[in-house]
Amino acid sequence: MPQNSRVDVSEITKYLFISAWPRGDHAEEIRLLNVRLILSMHWIMPSRTLGHPPVRLFWLPTFDNPLLPMPVRTLQRGVEVALPVIQEGYGVLVHCRAGRHRSVAMACCVLIGMGMSADEAMELVVQKRQVADPHAGYIESRIYQFEKVWYARS
Repeated sequence: MPQNSRVDVSEITKYLFISAWPRGDHAEEIRLLNVRLILSMHWIMPSRTLGHPPVRLFWLPTFDNPLLPMPVRTLQRGVEVALPVIQEGYGVLVHCRAGRHRSVAMACCVLIGMGMSADEAMELVVQKRQVADPHAGYIESRIYQFEKVWYARS
């Protein structure tokens, strides 16, 4: 991939973005989206260049594996960090390797945290990001489980 290529990013809402693996040279492009938080869902830590102020990089290492489902607690931590940033009027970018599963699950959970149902969140994400696959069984089950836990605590 050429070093000057653009990051594969989809705007889900004015405050929420999903992308495939961003490189350090994508940092300025991400800042221009008014993003102040990057939630990294890949098991490999992304380039620290992405997390230079005013952008914060929050690494939530997870695997994309049906035999090792994402912990709901990891999804909760991501949402708890994202909501204050969104409430301040800034954007949040969620990424994994391809922007299909882990980042999609986290983005759906952020939308649930903002008041959507799991079904509404998954529908919106699929509509806005063509490669998104929240209906993969092991991903969808985590989104529904997060919704159940999130609303039970309210």
